Amino acid sequence: MSQEGPEKLAELRASIDELDLKLVELLNQRVKLAQEVGKTKGFSNQVIFVPEREREILARLTQANQGPLTPDQLSSVFREIISAARAAEQPLKVAYWGPEGSFSNQAALKAFGQSSVAVPVPSIEDVFLEVQKGSVDYGIVPVENSVGGAVPETLDHFVSSPLQICAQTSIPVVHHLVSHAERLEDIRTVYAGPQPKAQCRKWLRANLPNAEVIDLTPTSACVQRTANDHSAAAIATSLAAEIIGVPILRSHLQDRPDNRTRFWVLGKNLPAPTGYDRTTIRFGLKNEPGKLYAALGIFAQFEVNLLMIESRPSPRDPFDYIFFLDCEGHQAQEKLGNAIKALQEICTEVTILGSYPVTDWS
Repeated sequence: MSQEGPEKLAELRASIDELDLKLVELLNQRVKLAQEVGKTKGFSNQVIFVPEREREILARLTQANQGPLTPDQLSSVFREIISAARAAEQPLKVAYWGPEGSFSNQAALKAFGQSSVAVPVPSIEDVFLEVQKGSVDYGIVPVENSVGGAVPETLDHFVSSPLQICAQTSIPVVHHLVSHAERLEDIRTVYAGPQPKAQCRKWLRANLPNAEVIDLTPTSACVQRTANDHSAAAIATSLAAEIIGVPILRSHLQDRPDNRTRFWVLGKNLPAPTGYDRTTIRFGLKNEPGKLYAALGIFAQFEVNLLMIESRPSPRDPFDYIFFLDCEGHQAQEKLGNAIKALQEICTEVTILGSYPVTDWS
C-alpha cells in the first residue's frame, strides 16, 4: 500500500472529528434555545409536545436535504435531536401497551424518541386510563393495520374517553418466528396475537400446518411463553426477541411486505392546522333507512375525502351502532367545519376525537 492511502485516511478522519466537535457545539446551542422555549411556554401554560411544529421542522429539513442521507435517515436523526431537546424542556412520560418489546413500544419510540420515558401498561384500556389520570403525559395505541383492519379495543375506548388524538405515526410490521427449537419440525405450538396471526396466515399454513396456534396478546408476551419450551414458538418483533433472549428462527413471515400498523397518540392538546391534517369523528344515527347514506353524502357534498370508516356496537342500545371515520383536513378549516355542522343536524351525536398532522415519514 502506498503512503498516500494511510495519509488520506488520516486526513479524512481528522475532518470527521472536527465536524463532530462542531456538531456537539451546535446541538448544545439548539438544546439551550429549546430550554428558553420551555421557559416561555411555562408562562403561558402551553404543552411541550407540539406535533404540528415537529412536522413543519421535518418537512423543511427534508425539502432542503440534498443527500446522500435519505429523507427517512434524515428524519430519524432529527427525531432524536428533537426528542433530546424536548427532554431538556421537560421529560415526557408516554404510556404504551406493553410489555417492553411490543410493536406499541416501537411506535412510542418512533413518535417520541429515546429521550422520552416509555411506560409499559397491561392493556389498551390502561393506556387511556393513565393519560386521563395524568400519570403520564401521552399514550400511544394501535388503531389500524393495513392487512388486519381496525383495532376494535381502541375504538371502543373512545366511546367514553375525553382524550384527544393529537398525532399519529405508523411502523412497518415485520414478523419473526422466535423459538429455541432448531427446526420447524420440532414446533408444536405457536403463540400469536390475533393481528399477527392474520398477517402471517399463509406462512403458517405453508410452514407449520400441524402446529396449534394459540391467541395471546400483546406480542411480547408470546415470546415469554417460549422461553423455557423448546417445542413452542412465537410470532414477535425482533426487539422483543432481543430483550427476552429467544433466538429468531425465521424472519419476514408477513404475507404482505408492505404491512404497516397505524398508531394514535392520545393527549389533551389540539394541534393547529398544518395543511396536511387528518380528523377523526365519532357519530351516532337513528336506526332509520338511508341515515348512514345521508351522513356519508355530506362529506361528498363538501368535497371532504374519507379515509376510514368503521362501526362498533353501541354500549347503550342492543344492535345499535356507533360510527368512526377518518377524513382529510382539520376541523378548523372551512370545508370540513361546514361538513361537521351539517353532520350534527342529522346525527344523534357527533364528537370530534381529534384533528392532527400527518407526515410523509409516518
